[in-house]
Amino acid sequence: MDGHAELSRGVEDRIRAMPCWSGRIEIAPLKGGISNESYLVHDGAGRHVVRFGRDYPFHHVFRDRELMTARAAHAAGFGPAVHFAEPGVMVSAYLGAKTFGAADVVAERLRVAQVLRRFHTEMPAEISGAAFLFWPFHVVRDYARTLKAGNSRMTRHLPGYLVLADELEAAQAPLPIVFGHNDLLPANILDDGERLWLIDFEYAGFSTAMFDLAGATSNAGLSPEQADDFLAAYFGGVPDAALRRSHVAMQCASLLREAMWSMVSELHLTAPGADYVGYTTENLGRLDQAVDHYRSTYGKRTK
Repeated sequence: MDGHAELSRGVEDRIRAMPCWSGRIEIAPLKGGISNESYLVHDGAGRHVVRFGRDYPFHHVFRDRELMTARAAHAAGFGPAVHFAEPGVMVSAYLGAKTFGAADVVAERLRVAQVLRRFHTEMPAEISGAAFLFWPFHVVRDYARTLKAGNSRMTRHLPGYLVLADELEAAQAPLPIVFGHNDLLPANILDDGERLWLIDFEYAGFSTAMFDLAGATSNAGLSPEQADDFLAAYFGGVPDAALRRSHVAMQCASLLREAMWSMVSELHLTAPGADYVGYTTENLGRLDQAVDHYRSTYGKRTK
C-alpha cells in the first residue's frame, strides 16, 4: 500500500545520497495506496523503485521481515530484484509492467489463481528466519484491542465485529498451511505482458490459502460465478460445498480486516492524501453487503 509521495528536499537529498546509483539520477514520485511512500529513480543502469517505510507494530508490519520476503519472492521468481536496502528504505527493480485494476483481475482471474497456487507452494523454500503466522481472525481481535486502547470513534462497534469474526472463523474448512501474500489488492499484481508479478510483502507470512483467495476475489469484485472459476483454477477442480462456504465467509473476514486496518490507521497513520475515514466507510459498506450475501446463502453459524 504505497502513499501519494511528494518530492521534498529532504527526501531528494536522502535518495541522492544512496550508494547504489550509477551516474546521474532522475527522481519522480509514484502514486499508489495509503501507507508508504515510493519514488521512481532513473540512473545509468535503468529504473528503480525506492520505497520508504517504517515499522508499524500496530499493523504487525516489520520492515526486516518485508525485506527478507521481497528477496525470497525474487529468488522464487515472483517479485522484482532488491538492489539495495537500509533501515527504512528498499530499492527494487522497476518492472515497467501494467498495474492491475479490479477489471484486470476479473479478466485474468485464471492466471491470478494459478500464480497464487505457485506462490503458496514455492515460497516456503526461500523463506528464512523465524516463521511469521498471519491469521486474519487474530489480526481482527488484536486490532480490536488497539482500537479500544486508542479510544477509537468505532469502539462501540467492536463487540459486534468480534462476534462476526467468531462466526466467520467457525465457517473455515481446514486447509494446509501455505505462505500467503495476505494483501491482494489488485494494485499489488503486475503484468509485463508475459507473466504476472506480485509486489508489496508487508503482510506476507504463513497462513491459510483461503485469505488470499478471498482477498483477491473480494477486492476485485468478482461475481459468485467468476469466484467459482477462480477457485476451480486454484484447486484444480470444482470446489466442494465446504470450500465454497469457507470462501464466502473469508471474503467477509477480508473486508472486516481491511475496515479495521483503516480504523487503526485513523489513529496511527498520516500518509499524504489518505482519507482513512472514507476508506473505513467504504469497506464497512462492502462488508455489510458481503455479510448479507453470506447469511442469505448459508445462514448464521456460531462456534
